Amino acid sequence: MSLEEIRNIRLEKLSRLKEVFGSVYPANVNRTHDIGEVLFHFTKLKKQKKKLSIAGRIRSIRTHGGSVFFDLEDSEVRLQCYIKKNTLGERLHELFTDSIDIGDFVGVSGLLFTTKKKEKTLLVTDWWPLAKSVRPLPEKWHGIQNVEERFRKRALDLLMNKESRERFLERTKIIKSLRDFLDGNGFYEVETPILQPLYGGALARPFTTHHHALDMDLYLRVAPELYLKRLMVGNLRRVYEIGKCFRNEGIDVLHSPEFTMLEGYMAFEHYESLKVLMEKMIMAAVKEVKKKNSIVFDGKTITFKKPFRTMTFSESIKRYALLPNIEHMNTEELLLVSKQFGVEMNRVYSRGKILDEIFKKVVRKHLIEPTFITNHPIDISPFAKMSGQFPETALRFQLIAGGIELINAYAEINDPIEQRSRLIKQEQMFKEGDEEVSRMDEDYIETLEYGMPPTAGFGLGVDRLVQLLTDTHNIRDVILFPTLKPL
Repeated sequence: MSLEEIRNIRLEKLSRLKEVFGSVYPANVNRTHDIGEVLFHFTKLKKQKKKLSIAGRIRSIRTHGGSVFFDLEDSEVRLQCYIKKNTLGERLHELFTDSIDIGDFVGVSGLLFTTKKKEKTLLVTDWWPLAKSVRPLPEKWHGIQNVEERFRKRALDLLMNKESRERFLERTKIIKSLRDFLDGNGFYEVETPILQPLYGGALARPFTTHHHALDMDLYLRVAPELYLKRLMVGNLRRVYEIGKCFRNEGIDVLHSPEFTMLEGYMAFEHYESLKVLMEKMIMAAVKEVKKKNSIVFDGKTITFKKPFRTMTFSESIKRYALLPNIEHMNTEELLLVSKQFGVEMNRVYSRGKILDEIFKKVVRKHLIEPTFITNHPIDISPFAKMSGQFPETALRFQLIAGGIELINAYAEINDPIEQRSRLIKQEQMFKEGDEEVSRMDEDYIETLEYGMPPTAGFGLGVDRLVQLLTDTHNIRDVILFPTLKPL
């Protein structure tokens, strides 16, 4: 039978229900208990021998002669319900068997009892429709065979796939853990603009839109960084924001054009203090979800214990890319090496950009245990202070675990003259053809001139952290409604 034929039959059933009940989609549910409450207090409620009312979606129907058993589900819990013709009455019994399908929402009332097989059950004395499932539910979900379908029809995915539901519930727990940790450490949650007249704070290509009333182009933010640092000038000492950011770049298992970022800043703190705080924050999230300090990701056990391993950017490339003399290699030599690694680079890219692409392609996948990578090239760190110890490197760290970059953090530039100089270089790179740069923001420079305290800042990819802690390998599996090309 085709889907259209099934749908037409169900529409006929809907008409019959309307004739009897009037509304099949009532506003009032008329329940006295939810199913979870009934199951938890089952023995007590059964002894009271009082009628109660529950509501939910029918997930299975089993007919035995004149008797009907069906499972009623509310969220993650189910209760068996039992219909007998001589208890319910012939009219309602016949209407149920002829017009109700798996997937329909109904309300039922009756008395609790336990079957001979010790099954907790409700003997139904009355029922009423709450919503008709005009389309049939999938009989089963085939997982990996329907990857695109799961992304496009997330409602069905959540309905039929318990693993998917649990993953998104864990996502909620992870975000709550991050928020609770920062709130408990004196941070204030704030909101900054998503529509921005200039984009900045990350090396990325933006999405552009147009505001008709103001007749001006605007950008969807690539990061909230520059607005959050304005708040540091404004005498807020610890702030953070959890929100959507947008980057008009490629899509892969770790990148989505729309993603969730946690970004935070703390005044009068060195970035080494921030490393300690980030260790604690990540460990708190792991403990909240896993109830221990270790996880399994991609078949490997990863343990989170202080202190996390630390390695410089240069050391990591020497060790894992087997390039011992990178300090002495010029841009042309690095371009040749990058090509050998399968990294296609534009000649306009800076030396640091080439090294960073080699790092992403070759090095990062080896960093399984939690590792701080420090002292990145200064030309790919336009908002980070310069290291006094290592020339041409920044006071910056990334936290990587499971081969995934989780956190990017700096000792923030608070010298307006230095910041202007860095952004001038970024503008030059843009003119030479590199679109993934930060643009000059005169208003931000002007704000810095009022004075910003020494500040350490971080950005954390929330979706990637959820991937890591739920052992999920595609970022679209941790975003409820990922960006997809229309069919």
